[in-house]
Amino acid sequence: MTDYKKEYGEFSITVPERFSFPLDVFDRWGNGTALFWTDGIAEKAFSFNELKALSSKGAGAFKKMGIKKGDKVLVMLPNIPEWWEVMLSLMRLNAIPIPATTLLTSKDIEYRLKATEIKAVLVTDEDLPRAHEAANTVAAGPLLITVGEGGDPLNYIIERDKAQAFEGERSFSGEPSMIYFTSGTTGPPKMVVHTQASYPLAHLITGRYWLDLRPGDVHWNISDTGWAKAAWSSLFGPWHMGATIFSFYRKGKFDPLLTIKIMESYPVTTFCGPPTAYRMMVKEYPGRLNLRARHFVAAGEPLNKEIIDIWKEKTGRYIYDGYGQTETVNLVANFRCLPVKPGSMGVPVPGFVVGIIGENGNPVPSGIEGEIGIKIRPVRPVGLFREYLGNPEATKSTVRGEWYLTGDRATRDDDGYFWFVGRADDIILTSGYRIGPFEIESVLIEHPAVKESAVVASPDEVRGEVVKAFIVLTKGFSPTEPLARELQEFVKKRATPYKYPRKIEFTDELPKTVSGKIKRGELKRKEFKR
Repeated sequence: MTDYKKEYGEFSITVPERFSFPLDVFDRWGNGTALFWTDGIAEKAFSFNELKALSSKGAGAFKKMGIKKGDKVLVMLPNIPEWWEVMLSLMRLNAIPIPATTLLTSKDIEYRLKATEIKAVLVTDEDLPRAHEAANTVAAGPLLITVGEGGDPLNYIIERDKAQAFEGERSFSGEPSMIYFTSGTTGPPKMVVHTQASYPLAHLITGRYWLDLRPGDVHWNISDTGWAKAAWSSLFGPWHMGATIFSFYRKGKFDPLLTIKIMESYPVTTFCGPPTAYRMMVKEYPGRLNLRARHFVAAGEPLNKEIIDIWKEKTGRYIYDGYGQTETVNLVANFRCLPVKPGSMGVPVPGFVVGIIGENGNPVPSGIEGEIGIKIRPVRPVGLFREYLGNPEATKSTVRGEWYLTGDRATRDDDGYFWFVGRADDIILTSGYRIGPFEIESVLIEHPAVKESAVVASPDEVRGEVVKAFIVLTKGFSPTEPLARELQEFVKKRATPYKYPRKIEFTDELPKTVSGKIKRGELKRKEFKR
């Protein structure tokens, strides 16, 4: 995109009566490289044609197992080539994949099995015992299908190799395509239903504009396969644009120095990671970074201005922050054709009317805080989910007048850039003031001692609530009272003084969801139970 105003004013998506992502998008790219995978030792490359053949055989295998259109399948696989193959196979059948992280416990799997009828569960041999344990808790247990070397109970690879190919068929665009469980940062996970149009088709927006992809690009997104960001940036977005998806898989925690080494060793041209990953890379890598990638993006949580500035200093490139939800495609982003305002979420993506909405359901003026909303009347935008399955009240609660409300609060400046404040549930009310945690966390991360922080409300007899910061220290720093006072003074000098954290607690780690988001709600609940 070279002219934002022109593109924003003219863009629209034509929604066909019937649609199939494999047939209408993926298969047409032919001999180009669709996927390059490595674990640091082995390397595997697949063309679009090769994955078409494999996934068509996979669809035939699933069909023989009794999986059909509309059946829900929990896909609990790590970043291995079979994840992409299986997702395409299920889409060819118009079955409904439910991607899930391999970090799920047996209780997490049980929750999903009891939340909705699931026909089959795909796991590796390693994760099969947890799936077995969960399956035994439901009356009509799902099919358990392994992707590995074992043949018991059903082995996907064995069944695929002997199956007849089925290339697929188109489904009505308004029919369900996939389900994601939300991160559960503010309550039990909800089931987000996307249609054939709202994710497989509408992520054209994500790939074309925010990721800025084109054929020949090699795009690396370090998201777990169970997070909706994988659908954004490891599946639909890149393949809409004919780009190559790069995947590096190694078990264990995120390694910032290894990530940098991989980017130096492979021809990655575009990179997507959560803000936490960028924070760790800039905090732990000394000196300048000589990376060949031309474009860096971040999503998942707000990206601090400090990290953007340091990354620009180290690489000569900006990080282009983007915003959306499990319920949507990319909504607001920084684009390469526009000036970056470090710390801003950016501007609305073509295809969406996005506003800051007040309590009366109407947009508020520039500079006034409100809830981020998407205009859904008179025309509902394509890239918005259909419903929370089995929860009509939750679905209804997202609408106020002509707007779908995201639950996130922000302001908008006179240039149309959005600035994140916090989740509506995370706002701190102290002595009549409203304080968003992100602003305080953004200041704290500037201090060399702070590796990560989470700011929440803590009860106070006089003020009702006060700001409390939970802090994970950078290596080499020790949790002491003098350091806590130093951090308080540090915030006072860089933010409005009343916003400084009156309480500081040092911790070894912060509670996070399986998708890596900080559970501020959990920290807040613990504070109010004390």
